[in-house]
Amino acid sequence: MQLKTARLYCDVVAQRSFSKAALLNEVSQSLVSQAVTSLESRLGVTLIDRSKRPLEPTRAGQAYAVACRELLDGFDAVEDDLHRLADKVTGQVRIAAIYSVGLLEMSQYVERFREQYPDANVRMEYLHPDQVYDRIRSDDAEIGLLSFPREGGEFRSYEWQQQDVVLIVPPEHPMANQRSVSPSQINGLDFVSFTKELKIRQKLDRWLKAAGVSINTVHKFDNVENIKRSVEIGSGVALVPLQTVRRELEYGSLRAVTVRGVDWKRPLGVVQKRNRKLTIATSRFVELLLEKKTPRRKPSTKRGTRNTPATRLLAD
Repeated sequence: MQLKTARLYCDVVAQRSFSKAALLNEVSQSLVSQAVTSLESRLGVTLIDRSKRPLEPTRAGQAYAVACRELLDGFDAVEDDLHRLADKVTGQVRIAAIYSVGLLEMSQYVERFREQYPDANVRMEYLHPDQVYDRIRSDDAEIGLLSFPREGGEFRSYEWQQQDVVLIVPPEHPMANQRSVSPSQINGLDFVSFTKELKIRQKLDRWLKAAGVSINTVHKFDNVENIKRSVEIGSGVALVPLQTVRRELEYGSLRAVTVRGVDWKRPLGVVQKRNRKLTIATSRFVELLLEKKTPRRKPSTKRGTRNTPATRLLAD
């Protein structure tokens, strides 16, 4: 069996979809379907139950996927060790991220990474937070980008950003031309909110309660993209991290207003499976993410390696 076929099969199982696996691998859906069908024919067993939506692996299919993933991880580890010796950055960076990580900002990171390391590529998946943890747990993603990340147990996390939470309104809203508002000014407004199972919604509810603010929730969504679209058409206002609306602010389809007198920030973290060694390509991408943009200083005369978050993450 070719390694490419094994990768395609593992992605079908992880994604529960031929089309999503094809998108991740930048190939046609028919090629993925044919590869899995050919694999089933050679093995003489059904690996994928196509009668269910989303697709599900059969019992044999799940066992085969686990074995394939172990085979691929072993092969990738050997290749990566050779690349480290040659200081060569190649291979795939597998990342799972929440929807609200900030698509514009992430595209800039990916573009910078590709410019620096043209022989490597980045596979980004945008998912519900629980699915991000599942991808890391099953080794279908090496790192996850999450808000209010878990710490301890099977995962470890490193702070990436502290994002200011702002009020977003459509351009025609009475508050659109204000630079800031007080918490009392948003009391009683119609809001488009995150769904209650999301950590950011739970934090927002606590923050609003502490500020003595009561809102009227008219719509709830599990991702920031739908929230932004709903605010754009005038359904209500919303509280979201500033970085998630950069593109809309640039185009003028939304306005951002600061809520004064509060310190509402959303932490974003880089999460990895504890004790998992990152590939050299993923290590370089993490270094790029955790790179601090500070003013240039004169070089230090002291020798030694800096004990930065990136250094600690890559050493584990």
